[in-house]
Amino acid sequence: MKGRVRWTLGATAALTLGFLASLVPLRAEARSATPQGDEIPHTVQAGDTLEGLARSYLAAPHQWPLLQARNKVANPRRLQPGSVVWIPVHLQPSEPATVEFVHGMATGQARADAAPEPLVKGGRLDEGAVVQVGPDAFVAVKLADGTVVRVQAHSELQLRQLRRRGRAGSLQSVLEMRSGAVESSVPPSAEAFRRFELRTPLAVTSVRGTHFSVAMGDAGQTTASVQSGSVAVQPRPDGATAAPAPTGAMLAPGQGLAVAADGTVGAPRPLLAAPDTSGVPATLGDAGLLAIDVPALPGAVRYEAQVARDPDFTQVLRHGRFADGQLRWKALEDGKYYLSVRALDDAGIPGLPAVLPFAIKTRPVAPLYQQPAPGAVVVSGTGELLCTHVPGARWYRVQVAGSAQFAQPLLDAQRLGECRLPLGALPAGSYFWRVASLLELPDGQADQGPFAPPQPFMVADRPATLSLQSVQAQEGDTDVRLHWPALPGQRFRLQLAGAGDLAFDKLVLDTLLDAPEWRAGNLPAGSYLVRIQVQDSTGLQSDFSPPRQIRVGSGVSTGTGLPVSTSNGQPVGRP
Repeated sequence: MKGRVRWTLGATAALTLGFLASLVPLRAEARSATPQGDEIPHTVQAGDTLEGLARSYLAAPHQWPLLQARNKVANPRRLQPGSVVWIPVHLQPSEPATVEFVHGMATGQARADAAPEPLVKGGRLDEGAVVQVGPDAFVAVKLADGTVVRVQAHSELQLRQLRRRGRAGSLQSVLEMRSGAVESSVPPSAEAFRRFELRTPLAVTSVRGTHFSVAMGDAGQTTASVQSGSVAVQPRPDGATAAPAPTGAMLAPGQGLAVAADGTVGAPRPLLAAPDTSGVPATLGDAGLLAIDVPALPGAVRYEAQVARDPDFTQVLRHGRFADGQLRWKALEDGKYYLSVRALDDAGIPGLPAVLPFAIKTRPVAPLYQQPAPGAVVVSGTGELLCTHVPGARWYRVQVAGSAQFAQPLLDAQRLGECRLPLGALPAGSYFWRVASLLELPDGQADQGPFAPPQPFMVADRPATLSLQSVQAQEGDTDVRLHWPALPGQRFRLQLAGAGDLAFDKLVLDTLLDAPEWRAGNLPAGSYLVRIQVQDSTGLQSDFSPPRQIRVGSGVSTGTGLPVSTSNGQPVGRP
């Protein structure tokens, strides 16, 4: 993430930022001249000629008459040292940009009278093109000098100038923000004439290989923070008045400040530390939502986070601002990703980022718990753990441990043909169990999916005094119970279909649930498929989970929970 510049814009902006060394020094004659449009001031040195300047700046010596006409030079071979020659940028060779990455709906408009066209990776963007990025989208654009511009959701950016100083000189890039947010990685350069500017309606940022952030609030207040390099912060005076500019400030690495809407520059302050991500699991297995929690950071009022495919965050897939450390997005496919999260203080200044690699592994999905219910008691010697079948799964793995950390599992059945495990002689006590599905790879090896979150249960001895009834009619297999993990405030939509209806075209049941559990005792005997959608308290909805299979029986069981069969082996139905 080295060399990143971030702009977040609201209605207006009112400050100028940049390396002091990167601002072009002009002599008195240059400051008194009047530029026309986008031009570069050249302070004449002894021996300069218009033909030489045309060769140096324009890569076309025969264009010197255009410089003569623009600057009203009487003798093109005799230029006055110390005077200023203005070089129109539009006469320099142009250098197109390239679309490096696209996620979501984003378009490019080559000219004002042209229709916007969808951007594609590897596409060309010429000078003047306007990039528009829709909601939940992201675009990375690479300039000819290696600068990468990351255009965030709800943004509009014009590539106003993409020029080179002569045939092999430094790049002259000017980008104009119209809305949204942009992050740019500008590689360091020793070239004195290199130019990279990011403009807004009332601000210009000149950058030369540094890493800082600028953000603007709805009320016009502006914040700046620096991670590396030094940045001068100077509010821009109103161009319609001759009032002196308010006092600016210099930010060192690890500092930030806020500029009020009236242009008052606050004092530099230390940036908030990077949030603690040590508790984020290395692998996430929730197929419903991408949920990451970071602990509260003292002084933080909000958090800003991104998820990308690469450590430079050129391929951003998820982003957002959150009121607390509970980061929530729509789920991503299995793979390796990178998280960047930073805290914002009471002035809205973003702190140092915490960058963390992590993986998502959700396939094959874990079964759903059927019985026992969370915290329920099973009878010692006769109880069993039961969970749903997952279509496509070859085996199941069931573990039992004395703690939720599963540091030393007491039972570990790794290739069960059915998702059930008799507890056998497990002594009375408190336990946790968890389950996972396994696929069979072409070479016969097993590909295990994530474990479902641990669920507690207890084993207890049956009381000495037993019921006189040796056989009793129970719900037994006809009473279906499902349990699954959830976050506080979530609701669920559960759908049930026949065993062969993988598309869920003919629903047996479609219901909303306020708790992560479902029970049904009146289903006809047979096999069914069940799938669940998570409806988060943030308003996000997950896709429906892959289906799991449940079997509903109908029978009579003994007092010990065993099924009762007729002489020909058929289960006895309920009376």
